[in-house]
Amino acid sequence: MKLILKWVLFALAIVFIGWLIPGISVANFVAALIMTIAIALVNIFIRPLIEFISMPINFLTLGLFTLVINTLLFMLAGYFVTGISIDGFLSALLGSLVLSVLGVVIDSLTA
Repeated sequence: MKLILKWVLFALAIVFIGWLIPGISVANFVAALIMTIAIALVNIFIRPLIEFISMPINFLTLGLFTLVINTLLFMLAGYFVTGISIDGFLSALLGSLVLSVLGVVIDSLTA
């Protein structure tokens, strides 16, 4: 039950991001639910490899390169989901930042 609640809350967060940030559009709630699954899959399968490969750059930038990784993975997930449109890097950066903050709030509410 807790997993379904988190899934719905993250989908609502994605709808909110689409409403808040210009350059990100969410067609409907079903697209947001699928985007949530896509983000989860990208974070499970692709993120560890990308973070391992970019470890030296991340070390040199004192962890700030993680923002770039988050942004690119957010754009990648949005690319595969029909009904989600992310126009550029800046929109994806703001979207991934807002989703990270909302993710912390959602995790604290459902813990």
